[in-house]
Amino acid sequence: MDLKQLEYFVRVAELGSFTRAAIELDVAQPALSRQVRLLEVELRQTLLVRNGRGAVPTEAGKLLLEHGRGILYQVQRTLEDLGRLRGGLSGRVAVGLPSSVARVLTVPLTRAFREALPEAKLSISEGLSGSLHEGLSAGRLDIVVLYNAQPTRDLDLIPLLEEELLLVRARPPGLHEDPPPGPVPLEEVARMPLVIPTTPNAIRMYVESEMAAIGTRPNVALEIDGVTAILDLVLDGAGCAILAQNALLNSPRPSAYTAQQIGSPPMKIQLSLATSLQRPATPVQKAALDLIREIAPRVVLHSQPRGGPLQ
Repeated sequence: MDLKQLEYFVRVAELGSFTRAAIELDVAQPALSRQVRLLEVELRQTLLVRNGRGAVPTEAGKLLLEHGRGILYQVQRTLEDLGRLRGGLSGRVAVGLPSSVARVLTVPLTRAFREALPEAKLSISEGLSGSLHEGLSAGRLDIVVLYNAQPTRDLDLIPLLEEELLLVRARPPGLHEDPPPGPVPLEEVARMPLVIPTTPNAIRMYVESEMAAIGTRPNVALEIDGVTAILDLVLDGAGCAILAQNALLNSPRPSAYTAQQIGSPPMKIQLSLATSLQRPATPVQKAALDLIREIAPRVVLHSQPRGGPLQ
């Protein structure tokens, strides 16, 4: 059995699409389809059923997917073990980060990874918690950082840090310094028009849960997925936003906003490291986990937007 064909099949089965798998593997779709078909011919089994929405594994395909993941994992472990004989870990680690975290963590993590694991490869993807969770489940990502993650049978969660959530508003014309008032009560925030991500965004669900606990709910003005779009709409006067501390770093003009603490003690949301319990972590993935645990609290909690202290 050709390992490349097996890898192609596993990726198509996990992603449910030849098109998405071709993009992920950086291979032409006709070549990908041909290799999967050759595997089916060799095994004398139909492995995937093509339909208008993608490709779904047959019973034989589900069985091969289960074994194939294990085979590819063992191959990766073998390569990493052989790499250690040369004096270092090798292999690839795919990490998924929320946009607000990626903005401050990508550079220091990449630098530390190259220094500690010069023979390994690191890829970093940005996204909302839902898409990151999906990528981890599908095998596209090895490690993800999630907001307000809940334990499941498939996730191994490691608490990473707590990040403060802030009420973000457009800075009034002529106001050059942040307003002196203290924290904004959550009850007051609930009455404000909010530009907020769609469900099941982790921060959205956490805000709704906190407001439900005091007998209220958010006044949703607009539902928008994406930190940059939310900030643009806030600046345009569409409403306010509840964002993590580092989200303002996604804006080219952080000084155009004011940010206030919500409640006292301040509202905070948990950030966790998540890996899949379906795929045991390789040595290079474990090393990457250790680097994130070391670096993230330092850079995420101590970063500050340009243009003044918006903490």
